[in-house]
Amino acid sequence: MTTSVHPNAQAGFATGTNESYDRVRPLYPADCLSYVRSQVPKSTVPLKIVEIGAGTGMFTRALLAHSEWSSSIGTLRAIEPSGGMRDFWTKSVQDNRCTIVNGTFDDTGVEDGWADLIIIAQAFHWCLDYGKAFTEFARILDKGGAAVFVWYLADREAAGWVAQVQHCVEARGNGSPRFRLDVLRQAFATPEYTSLFHPQEEKQWAHHGLATDQTVTDRALSWSYITMLPPDEKAKVAEGIKGILERGDGKVWINKERGTYQDPHTARVMISRKK
Repeated sequence: MTTSVHPNAQAGFATGTNESYDRVRPLYPADCLSYVRSQVPKSTVPLKIVEIGAGTGMFTRALLAHSEWSSSIGTLRAIEPSGGMRDFWTKSVQDNRCTIVNGTFDDTGVEDGWADLIIIAQAFHWCLDYGKAFTEFARILDKGGAAVFVWYLADREAAGWVAQVQHCVEARGNGSPRFRLDVLRQAFATPEYTSLFHPQEEKQWAHHGLATDQTVTDRALSWSYITMLPPDEKAKVAEGIKGILERGDGKVWINKERGTYQDPHTARVMISRKK
């Protein structure tokens, strides 16, 4: 590969960490998937899709299960640098239209002009060289193709407990890249981007899933840099989250007896159309 993968991604998403990751990460909301589908011309069906940073297959499976996508997909070629995640993807995605191979943002191995659509869900913040990535995206996209970037992020503005859990986890970040809108907008201003793509289109939605103290804790412990911590440090993180959730600042209960409450997230989509 022409660019190395971030070491925290290599270690944090290694074999043995992916079952928990897949189990506890939140599902993508259907309206977000519907919006993305509405932005792809129907004349291009069946679609040739490249999904980069496909991980354990969470977004792949969401597409395959979605009524507006399931019959539109012709071929989906997933690209993922983590061997452990590729193994899990292979087990979890059961559709002969879909394959997965080793690759990175700037080295996909896809033929020139093959793809109608590139999808990158919850992954582009790991990119090490935006200029090289956008050059690769333009190379593999057909005329009129687009790259779609999707994130589904905890909404720390919606409740105190969300912000506190995020702070507790991110304090152990150790240099891991995280979604930062200002940084990403700088990426969309690089010379490579502006010469190859139209200005990005952005849309976001507020969404409330269902949480329990256990799912919130397990999700926090699945973050790449938390999985790398020694057991005693992981225990400190879990204990800190326990205290935050017991205080419950801003919790909105769904069923207090069952311990379920709203899990506020923001879905964000950016679409970049090739010139």
